[in-house]
Amino acid sequence: MHGPKTFASVVWVAGYLTATVLSGCGSGTSAPPLVISVSFVGSSSQTIAQGQSATITASVSNDPAGKGVTWKVTGPGALSKETGTSAEYDAPAGVPSNATAIVTATAVADPTKSAAFTVSFPTPPPLTKLSTDQLTNSNSQHATEVEPDTFASGNTIVSTFHVAHRIGVSSAAIGFATSTDGGVTWTNGLLPGITTFFQGGPFTAASDPSVAYDAAHGQWIIASIGVQDDSSGNPTADQILVSLSPDGLTWGNPIAVNPLVGPKLYDKDWIVCDDTSTSPFYGHCYLQWRDLNLLNVTSTSIDGGLTWQAPLHTTDMVNGVGGQPVVQPNGTVITPLVKLLSTDMQSFVSTDGGASWNSSTEISTITDHTEAGNLRSGPLPSAEIDGAGTVYVVWADCRFRANCSSNDLVLSSSSDGITWTAPARIPIDPVTSTVDHFIPGLAVDRATAGNTAHLTLTYYYFPVSDCGTVCDLYVGFVSSQDGGQTWSASVQIAGPMRTDWLANTPSGFMVGDYISGSYVHGKPFAVFAVAAANSGSVFDEAMYTTTQPMKSAANAARFSSAGEMPVPNAKSDHRPRESPHKSRRLRF
Repeated sequence: MHGPKTFASVVWVAGYLTATVLSGCGSGTSAPPLVISVSFVGSSSQTIAQGQSATITASVSNDPAGKGVTWKVTGPGALSKETGTSAEYDAPAGVPSNATAIVTATAVADPTKSAAFTVSFPTPPPLTKLSTDQLTNSNSQHATEVEPDTFASGNTIVSTFHVAHRIGVSSAAIGFATSTDGGVTWTNGLLPGITTFFQGGPFTAASDPSVAYDAAHGQWIIASIGVQDDSSGNPTADQILVSLSPDGLTWGNPIAVNPLVGPKLYDKDWIVCDDTSTSPFYGHCYLQWRDLNLLNVTSTSIDGGLTWQAPLHTTDMVNGVGGQPVVQPNGTVITPLVKLLSTDMQSFVSTDGGASWNSSTEISTITDHTEAGNLRSGPLPSAEIDGAGTVYVVWADCRFRANCSSNDLVLSSSSDGITWTAPARIPIDPVTSTVDHFIPGLAVDRATAGNTAHLTLTYYYFPVSDCGTVCDLYVGFVSSQDGGQTWSASVQIAGPMRTDWLANTPSGFMVGDYISGSYVHGKPFAVFAVAAANSGSVFDEAMYTTTQPMKSAANAARFSSAGEMPVPNAKSDHRPRESPHKSRRLRF
């Protein structure tokens, strides 16, 4: 005889696995229901730096068919490389303060079961406001401050910048902010005697400030351009000026470097001094600008900026703009600059203390992308030097991006100003990203050199390059501890700020054609413009720095672009042009 027949069935009911046993003698449930659940391997939250990625792995219990999960992100960022058990979360390059993202993993076998992974972002470092425009003249955009330069010596950092910017490219005054305790506290003010708006100057506007320290004569020197205009706001004459200070706090009236001339205009003055006591030209200061004929000229002072020699051209009469001279320990002066129409990055050299200037040499062609957001920008160089005399120059360039879709920042270096390395992409984010980087400010620690040189690069960026006529603008930085071979992950410093919160010019909204950073006793600080929403016709664009030095963790991940090659036949997405296009028409 046969015994009683037994049957079994397995049924999925709302997330429970139920096994039921049926027999000829009755039936009943043989085991309690098995519950599906979703969890994450490791933690269910993580802080991910802006622009970086992390893999999130999920586990599903009681999933005998191994169907896994589906993925969804809510909030900033995106998912990629999704599988049934893992996904890569890609953090955006910029995020608003206190933003978070939620990554949800949902069981395929039971969509009512899911788990949430919380992504947070590093809090931007606290900022210190250095200055704000307090002027009230009727022909400026108040309160605006733009285009800072910095220099550090000993415990002192001096920054200088435009104050009360006008519709053209000039401002009502030149400001300064100085720290004498290594960036802990700051004092600000205006340079006296330049414009009619502060302590009786003869000029109606001023422009293009830069700062240096002359160690031989114990003088801080700020160079600028004094501008005179007519009743309609049209410029009629320019003059190159210097203002001197023994401590970076108390400044004298300006000293004329050259005669007042017009109606053609000067542009982009920059100053540096030879501060190496063993140099044969210790105490020489060099002031460069573009003259009335669009040619680069240099004037030299050997008495702490009190008097200046007649300006000299290079042997080949180079026509360029934005030169940033640096001085090697042996006294050689090397100047990277942009060729007229922004087609090439060039350099020229003086080996005799400014008595003559050699013909220019090619660093590289320039291939650059036009920024969105109606932003004023261009591939001007940011140049610095390390303790052994290696010169580093950075500019915005799109040669590594398909179709010149956005700019990276690229780095070239030289030991003599004649032979330069091929431009290398600074790997702030992948070449497939949408981020656009521009207006770099490089700082190099002159107590370091060569393969252990410390570099910190501050820059502006759009997280999405193709962002229309008004864009969200951010400030970030990266650093290198090995002379630019590898770089830290990017750190968001400020933003978002809308481009239409910025001072306006005929060539777009403006934070500055350049920004700057400096090391003080191994600690990097940068100064940059940050804006908030306007209040009616009053702006809120002022000078800021980080409250603490901009340093990455010693054990932080490092990134390299070694082996990367430019896109074949890379071309700019515009015709040759001035960089940035200049107009000094000041009238509203």
